Amino acid sequence: MAGVTAVIEDGTARRADAAAGRETLGRDVLGRRLPPLKERLYPPMPRDFEGGWIATLAITALAAFIRFWHLGDPAKFVFDETYYAKDAFSLLKFGYARQFIDQPEGAADKAILAGNLDVFKDTPSLTVHPEVGKWMIAAGEQLFGMNTFGWRFMPALFGALTVLLLIRTVRRMTRSTLIGSIAGILLAVDGLHFVMSRVALLDIFLAFWLVAAVSCLVADRDWTRRRHAKSLDAPVADGERRGLGRWLLFRPWRILAGVCFGLALGTKWSAVWVLAGFGILVFAWDYGARRALGVRLAFLKSVLVDGIPAFISIVLVAGVTYLATWTGWLLHDNAYDHDYASKNPATGVMKIVPDDFRSLLHYHEEVLAFHTGDYIKNATHPYASNPAGWPIIARPIGFDAVNDIKPGTPGCNPPAGQNCLSVISALGTPILWWGGALALIAALVLWIGSRDWRFGIPIVGYVTCWVPWFAFDDRPIFFFYAVTMIPFTVMALALVLGKILGPARSAFGNATPRRLIGSAVVGAFVVLVVLNFAYIWPILTDKVLPHADWLSRMWFKSWI
Repeated sequence: MAGVTAVIEDGTARRADAAAGRETLGRDVLGRRLPPLKERLYPPMPRDFEGGWIATLAITALAAFIRFWHLGDPAKFVFDETYYAKDAFSLLKFGYARQFIDQPEGAADKAILAGNLDVFKDTPSLTVHPEVGKWMIAAGEQLFGMNTFGWRFMPALFGALTVLLLIRTVRRMTRSTLIGSIAGILLAVDGLHFVMSRVALLDIFLAFWLVAAVSCLVADRDWTRRRHAKSLDAPVADGERRGLGRWLLFRPWRILAGVCFGLALGTKWSAVWVLAGFGILVFAWDYGARRALGVRLAFLKSVLVDGIPAFISIVLVAGVTYLATWTGWLLHDNAYDHDYASKNPATGVMKIVPDDFRSLLHYHEEVLAFHTGDYIKNATHPYASNPAGWPIIARPIGFDAVNDIKPGTPGCNPPAGQNCLSVISALGTPILWWGGALALIAALVLWIGSRDWRFGIPIVGYVTCWVPWFAFDDRPIFFFYAVTMIPFTVMALALVLGKILGPARSAFGNATPRRLIGSAVVGAFVVLVVLNFAYIWPILTDKVLPHADWLSRMWFKSWI
């Protein structure tokens, strides 16, 4: 595979030829000969710049096309759209969330679908998630109106943009347009990501901002290592060891990553675990680079010159960005709990906190109480799903269902004695998810066994999007939360498929037999995933199906 180089950071396997400013080639832990340090720090990018962008935009256009196809159908509120679409419109109209009429049951939904938007009360509403995702939904409502297409427009757009980001990120990681394109195709045809791109919920925005943040961190890794690599050209006195390496205090990609993490936190708080995981990982990258350069006491020095600036540019920037996302709440005195401070005078150290921010802090305490209190712990839901089953799709969730559709209804032509139904099931493409679960195990082995940094990214992303939910399995949680896991699953799968492909050319410039076999295996897998997606398409898109046809797609009882 042209241009794919595993950057292995084993500082003990090489020594610097200080007099000439060069490095003697070493060997990795498996005994393989290493390329020069400069190339290991910054392998050359693919030379197909135009071809890379053509492939990226073509796959993104495909992802967008299938996501926008009949996006307004069904013409009703689906699942929790009833909360987020109305909260978004309330933010757009009033600047803060208001309660809506609820008597008789469903009155607000029926009025909106009939074109009557006067459904809000004067009283503010406690919304149990931050506001970024709802403001993003509101942007679509501003552009296209308070209708199903309007409130689903931004989820579809950002679902497609996640595909674009993943392609470019994997391409940068592997130095291969082919592997990046495979990742994009696989994400484009994942059933869960597809469904979440077509409903006005928050999780697709969370997935986008997390992938965007990780993409920035990967770009920063290249940006800094290119500068470290250039420092190797500077002459070094005979016998001198590198004392520190380059000072790189201003790292724009990390600042942008901090902004993206802040917007992810402003969508859902669960982003905090991903921020923490990648904070540790990027420090390991910095330490590895300085150790590879031969820096004495690399760990301690990296803490000072990399760790502290990273905390400021990623964590602190994320915190400031998150606080900025509450500007609308801070500016509106009528927002929920905004008057808390005026009714409850501060005591002790809290006297130094401005009232607006003290009220905002109390608002956060109420939201946290909602997510962890007895009310939610005692709640039940028929589609609740234990996170232990998410990697194998043990319990997907139904977003909408219309049962007992009679023969003769448009689209309903069942065998005699049967009726039809239409459903929207948030179901991942099974072959993709099951293959991805195996790929993640392989990625963990390759990360630890061969010290290939690339495999650490999907492992850290997947684990931080998944494992924290086990602490909350005493309350109803749902499979659709796993939409943040699937980009990292696809990333791991693409990297493993790249290993199966093998090098594109032999030392003599000819295609290798392994490449031919690998191409057949990888191509067959991708085709199977696409066909699997096509097979479950009707239950992802509310198509009318005979009951037997629907049942043929319910492969396990737990899916029903």
